[in-house]
Amino acid sequence: MTTYTPKNILITGAAGFIASHVANRLIRNYPNYKIVVLDKLDYCSNLKNLIPSKSSPNFKFVKGDIDSADLVNYLLITENIDTIMHFAAQTHVDNSFGNSFEFTKNNIYGTHVLLEACKVTGQIRRFIHVSTDEVYGETDEDAVVGNHEASQLLPTNPYSATKAGAEMLVMAYARSYGLPVITTRGNNVYGPNQFPEKLIPKFILLAMQGKILPIHGDGANVRSYLYCEDVAEAFEVILHKGEVGHVYNIGTKRERRVIDVAKDICKLFNMDPESSIQFVENRPFNDQRYFLDDEKLKNLGWSERTIWEEGLKKTIEWYTNNPNWWGDVSGALLPHPRMLMMPGGIERHFDGAENYESRKSDYTGNSNQSKMLVPPSRSSPSPQKPAFKFLIYGRTGWIGGLLGKLCEKQGITYEYGRGRLEDRSQLAADILAIKPTHVFNAAGVTGRPNVDWCESHKTETIRTNVAGTLNLADVCREHGLLMMNFATGCIFEYDAAHPEGSGIGFKEEDKPNFTGSFYSKTKAMVEELLKEYDNVCTLRVRMPISSDLNNPRNFITKISRYNKVVNIPNSMTVLDELLPISIEMAKRNLRGIWNFTNPGAISHNEILEMYKKYINPDFKWANFTLEEQAKVIVAPRSNNEMDASKLKKEFPELLSIKESVIKYVFEPNRKTPANVNPSAAVLLTAL
Repeated sequence: MTTYTPKNILITGAAGFIASHVANRLIRNYPNYKIVVLDKLDYCSNLKNLIPSKSSPNFKFVKGDIDSADLVNYLLITENIDTIMHFAAQTHVDNSFGNSFEFTKNNIYGTHVLLEACKVTGQIRRFIHVSTDEVYGETDEDAVVGNHEASQLLPTNPYSATKAGAEMLVMAYARSYGLPVITTRGNNVYGPNQFPEKLIPKFILLAMQGKILPIHGDGANVRSYLYCEDVAEAFEVILHKGEVGHVYNIGTKRERRVIDVAKDICKLFNMDPESSIQFVENRPFNDQRYFLDDEKLKNLGWSERTIWEEGLKKTIEWYTNNPNWWGDVSGALLPHPRMLMMPGGIERHFDGAENYESRKSDYTGNSNQSKMLVPPSRSSPSPQKPAFKFLIYGRTGWIGGLLGKLCEKQGITYEYGRGRLEDRSQLAADILAIKPTHVFNAAGVTGRPNVDWCESHKTETIRTNVAGTLNLADVCREHGLLMMNFATGCIFEYDAAHPEGSGIGFKEEDKPNFTGSFYSKTKAMVEELLKEYDNVCTLRVRMPISSDLNNPRNFITKISRYNKVVNIPNSMTVLDELLPISIEMAKRNLRGIWNFTNPGAISHNEILEMYKKYINPDFKWANFTLEEQAKVIVAPRSNNEMDASKLKKEFPELLSIKESVIKYVFEPNRKTPANVNPSAAVLLTAL
């Protein structure tokens, strides 16, 4: 039997119940493994579940959602993840009857995001997908042999259906792309740290308060229960000994009726079962029995260690000692809770937790916003300032979010559009309801996690980048509105007339010559068509940079976290300087095409030299060639220099790219002593 040894493991949902026990066990038993926990801290998660690992050097917590492709891809690359243990999911059946779409979003779409990131990065050696015994559906009451790993999947409720759907995606990625997957299907789990929407902790907390224990139906439903530490050990075994492409049941043949579980808890609390148990309305469908064949996992060397009586006593003791672990859980103790319908959730932090939630693609602002300067207006002076009201599309995008913050800073009234660009009627409704003076379009498809996505999603890319943008331009024209359109300069590449390093940049009137990626094709296509609209101001952004060095979309952040980079000079856009200019351009009612970059070009190595000088004197990197880069990406990337003289003429105060990067990014974020070169800084650190 071959033993697998991981290095860097990403565990999703590990502030939840089962995964927190797995994470704590691996961190404790394998100090050479780096464990990165990703959890969005939903209502049933609690950072206190990870307190045993808080001070461990091989542990890192990241707050974020698996639905964010940017974040997932960023973590896989920057943390050099080679193994994923995917626990994150909505799991409570009652909730799935009341809010099934949330289950589809988390359990299916979230899994799909992870799988796609694995495919794109190509570095994952194990993907352990955590499913449930409920995907098998109901087991016959008289069945002697349980469902084995090859049994048919017959889910009976929205929760189990989404888990079965996720399994199909996992299987498809294994077969289509060779992803090394292992799937687990487990019985019910109980023990410390479990959120009390589930049967056993709910009954324990109700018994602690002397309240009635509600049982769905007649209580004859049969379930198998495993203690959490036994399950954590099972995942430890599967991680190291499980075979790629296989499914493993994690189960026990010791079964209990729900009514018997309630009676056992009543007995331990010295309560009379007759007066303490109440039968309530059953679920819309409640499987009578789940029964698993667990021989395959036992052949790997695992076996259940904790008997029911011992495990239940340990669990009761823990809840008795930690009655307020979850805060107010009165909503969870109802006979039919709908926790997903309740606002907010429980979020407890410990020092050192890294919050990446606000660093995803919806950057609505950061602490460096105050560093954005507003250029002087050249509008004609008047006794009363004109009233502006901006309608902004792209609320969940980086630029769209920053525009809103800038409007707040400048006292400009604004609202985000609710309509989808593809739906003309929705766009018209937005304009009629909001009555803006200007419209900003910062929406569009760039691809998740990058432009390679567009190569396999061409119709979706066209729908937004071409049809959607034209829709908005046309609706704005009908209403006499100027549309500020954030476009891209990634439609050019160095050629004989514009050679690399020559300082000869592409002008606004030059015809796009880069067709290496489908994304760039759509942007060049729509730009050509927009020339027919005299109400559009097109701003060609390139490789955006900001002072927020935690932002994974920030070009500096990206290359500072890559092991290797290509070294090519490019034009770039410093958002801290140029986004305020875009607002001023709207006020001046400027139109046409503009190269929206800082003058000049800067190479990857020049940026990283600055990073080393200002941020980290010990920083090191390596270069690779375009040919080597081509082996790890699907679509070629654009490299060019743009001629920004038109923008510079309109805004003479505009800094060159190198000056702007230093002023707006590196000086505000400086971590090294001023006037000390990197080698000297290293010496000072050593001393």
